[in-house]
Amino acid sequence: MKREKLFKIGEVMQYTGLSRQTIHNYTLTGLIQEARRTPSGHRLYDESVFDRLEQIKILQTKNYTLLQIKKLLEEQRGNA
Repeated sequence: MKREKLFKIGEVMQYTGLSRQTIHNYTLTGLIQEARRTPSGHRLYDESVFDRLEQIKILQTKNYTLLQIKKLLEEQRGNA
């Protein structure tokens, strides 16, 4: 059985260059989703979060608002 690698918020910060607050805000607004929580309540993210964050960064460079980005990503998910 293959174990899925989960990343703590600090690791996501390290790999993406985003702040803890930005990742937290993206999670609360539904732009990204946590995979699980630790027994102490810390968020854990799976590898798909990195692709999602990259998509968000690209769309931001094209001057999309976070609300527009969320809508686009939801539409993508619905068509997948």
